[in-house]
Amino acid sequence: MSTSPRPFRLAAAALSIVLAAGLALSATATAAPAKRAAGPVKAAWIYVGPHTDGGWSQAHDQGRLWVDKKLGAVVKTTYKENVPEGPQVAQVIESLIRDGNKIIFATSFGFQNAMAAAAAKHPDVKFEMATGTKQSANMAEYFGAGEDAIYLSGMAAGAATRSGVIGYIVPFPIPEVIRHANAFALGAQATNPKAKVKLVWTFSWFAPDKEKKAAESLKAAGADVIGQNVDSPAAGQFAETAGLPWVGYDSDASKFAPKQWLTAAVYNWGPYYASRVKAVIDGTWKTGFYYGNIKDGFTDIAPFGPSVSAATRAKIAARRKTLIAGTWNEYNGPIMDQAGKVRIAAGKRATLGELLGMDWLVKGIDGRPKG
Repeated sequence: MSTSPRPFRLAAAALSIVLAAGLALSATATAAPAKRAAGPVKAAWIYVGPHTDGGWSQAHDQGRLWVDKKLGAVVKTTYKENVPEGPQVAQVIESLIRDGNKIIFATSFGFQNAMAAAAAKHPDVKFEMATGTKQSANMAEYFGAGEDAIYLSGMAAGAATRSGVIGYIVPFPIPEVIRHANAFALGAQATNPKAKVKLVWTFSWFAPDKEKKAAESLKAAGADVIGQNVDSPAAGQFAETAGLPWVGYDSDASKFAPKQWLTAAVYNWGPYYASRVKAVIDGTWKTGFYYGNIKDGFTDIAPFGPSVSAATRAKIAARRKTLIAGTWNEYNGPIMDQAGKVRIAAGKRATLGELLGMDWLVKGIDGRPKG
């Protein structure tokens, strides 16, 4: 069973490559041996799904294309898609190294052990893990506060429901998915205090058939809005035919449900990727941990669909401003779990460590944190 967490739509013109000079890396980041690369640097990405999945992997591939656009002839990029999160990834990594790639981005947590092993074996290659937890002299970790944007998308879902029941399709019962589900539910409750969020676990990141069946079962259970933390647009395509408002995830997938689309939390990977590849070219790459947010342009929400009212858009915009200013966060207490126990006290805010280890569901969610 895979246990990988996950996790692009932004006008990134304003971002340029702002992260190049000031990524929020840990203060204890260890410098890898600095050596200016000669000639075009080869950079590779590894995807757990197809690069055209309409979600997670496609967002990363758009980031790769951003690298091509921004760095031009000084870089040569490639990708491997539909790579299983098992022993096969080690073979893929070795093949990429043999092909001369000097930096490899792995975009699913299940790739982490193989990446760490390869990093120890190949100190002259730079390795980066999206959503990972391991770092070394030549292996960095990166992700972002998707929960902030997911909260905002949950606000759109809460405003759209009439039955008060919102369905949410989730992949694996791991901390990242749990904190995302919680953020979605809290957002829904912000615009509809009586809203309940019903979970269906698929135990897969990309499984269109399972996602469609999950959406069907949620509709049968009374949900009149569908949201997701999985990768394909299958649930949205079903929602379009069933007349159910839909909240996507990872990418702007509005084309799959033009009438029922509400919005989605999205990631803008491109500027980060360009800055890291450029650092390899310049010989300035350092390891560390990066956790992007709405303020630095790494996360945001996709454009709204036609049914999102002006009043709802205004509420979301106002809440987004407080997230950017840092004056408010969806994990400000008091927040209770399903049993009514206070998990985040009044006047407190969940720490990053608490978010990364979250294993409980908030009040108002119908589902189990263990799947």
